[in-house]
Amino acid sequence: MILKTLLIASLTLSSLFAITGQEIAQKVHDRDDGDNSTANMKMILIDKNGNERVRDLHTYTKDKGEDELKLMFFLAPADVRNTAFLTYDYEDSNKDDDQWLYLPELKKVKRIASSDKSSSFMGSDFTYSDMTSRNVEDYTYEIMKEPVVGGHKTWQMMVIPKKDKTIEETGYTKSIVFVRQDNFVIIQALHYIKAGNKLKYMQILDLEKIDNVWTTKKIQMTTKKGRKTLHKTIFEFSDIKYNQDLKESFFTTRTLERGL
Repeated sequence: MILKTLLIASLTLSSLFAITGQEIAQKVHDRDDGDNSTANMKMILIDKNGNERVRDLHTYTKDKGEDELKLMFFLAPADVRNTAFLTYDYEDSNKDDDQWLYLPELKKVKRIASSDKSSSFMGSDFTYSDMTSRNVEDYTYEIMKEPVVGGHKTWQMMVIPKKDKTIEETGYTKSIVFVRQDNFVIIQALHYIKAGNKLKYMQILDLEKIDNVWTTKKIQMTTKKGRKTLHKTIFEFSDIKYNQDLKESFFTTRTLERGL
């Protein structure tokens, strides 16, 4: 009798939504995010006492078929100047994304191993894995409710990796994401971290339509343990331009070594 009641309740809940979690995730993935883009970027690192360190970067992004190529160059301060980061973000979930980091003090390009992708990207609260998009088929999606966030109606979804391999690479055992219903942009997320009993809170603080593309201009990731904030990172983007003349040949490890 209890099992029957739970089943009926589950079916009733799922029938409340005119769209499935999987369909929402696919629409998030398929949303136009622009191509051949350039931008200035600030990485603001904030410690538990509120002290800030600011790093200036320039970024480049290009689509290669269904895959995405990304380049980031650190411009300042002096201790990170000429550091560069390259990502090949593959659509095929059976293919591991490729990432390389150029360290000028070693004059060496380091390939980021899958086992290192859950670690911090350049001292930030974002991981190397966070610098790529998620493959839709690697997760299950359950719509929880439809709250209003920042004045916009959203779908709140539980997102759970299907395989341990995904958990190892991302460092997240599950996530709760909030997707705006009017444009299919994830504007908020809560990530459960496998190690250390910690949580990460992601928020889009500034979202603007540029050349008809919904574009993130400011994003924040906060790491917490209980109610205590351990660290915070803000990425701020400016002078964002789409449809630039970017060649595929630019996105290579040789460009990392050569620099801007």
